[in-house]
Amino acid sequence: MTFHDFAAPWWFLLLVVVAAIVAGYVVVQRMRHRRTMRFTNLELLERVVPKRQGWIRHVPAVVLVIALMLLTTAMAGPTAEQRVPRNRATVMLVIDVSLSMEATDVKPTRLRAAQDAAKDFVTGLTPGINLGLIAFAGTATVLVSPTTDRDSVANAINNLRLAESTATGEAIFAALQAIDGFAQVISGVEGAPPARIVLMTDGKQTIPTDDGNAPRGAFTAARAAAEAEVPVSTISFGTENGQVTIDGKTQPVPVDDASMREIARLSGGEFYRAATADQLHRVYDTLGEQIGYETKDADASRPWLMLGTLAALAAAGSALLIGQRLP
Repeated sequence: MTFHDFAAPWWFLLLVVVAAIVAGYVVVQRMRHRRTMRFTNLELLERVVPKRQGWIRHVPAVVLVIALMLLTTAMAGPTAEQRVPRNRATVMLVIDVSLSMEATDVKPTRLRAAQDAAKDFVTGLTPGINLGLIAFAGTATVLVSPTTDRDSVANAINNLRLAESTATGEAIFAALQAIDGFAQVISGVEGAPPARIVLMTDGKQTIPTDDGNAPRGAFTAARAAAEAEVPVSTISFGTENGQVTIDGKTQPVPVDDASMREIARLSGGEFYRAATADQLHRVYDTLGEQIGYETKDADASRPWLMLGTLAALAAAGSALLIGQRLP
């Protein structure tokens, strides 16, 4: 511990007083010893003065000094890093509902597994988080604006429906717009709350048809998120062997890890890979821990106060037991 770990380190000046008490105690003990040595009839002294208890008579004083040191430390306001629930944050949950989510490489289907895991994420998120929901396929739709009402988000997840195409960039832009609109409504003297996008998709962007660097493409949107200081945590969900049947034709729908990893990198977020429903649940659990909690310097004086009080009681008890008087 350093002085930076205390809210009011100037209270340690009281240790000077504690040191003076210790010095005074030592002086008094030596003066008492000298007075005893000046007594000429030592045999008579032994008969009229109770027999000394040796070093044990100093125990109450030592314990009392320890109690004063502990209580002084408590008054100095020690702090420690603690994980506490966030009470101000905005999260947009963005879920892919393109036709590839009908693939059964993740049982029962990618979409059903995603819905179950997403609902667990929603219900487990700390109450202070404002959570919104966006579904995207060929277009992006804000189903729920940021809110602390978890039931509305869970109900919207239950009602997700599949559609054609995958416009990943549009989904990110829609999330940024929702976050910005919400921030303008609730921003106070503390400014806009921190925000994050959680993007779960199983395939490659198809709209626009060129790469993600198009004006409305995924990589362009990720750069815009970085400029807005809104990291995008991406979840690449599914396997390389996924297939769906569309208009009587079987089409492969492998996951696109490379694009999801690049979106996370460009935006300053994290990339996650989930090939099974269990893995997806674990990813959401990890995100819930990261998003829902933050590390802060919190008051840690309670243990010092408890120990100091117990030591003071021990000093009083031992003084009564050993010397039949308080120290």
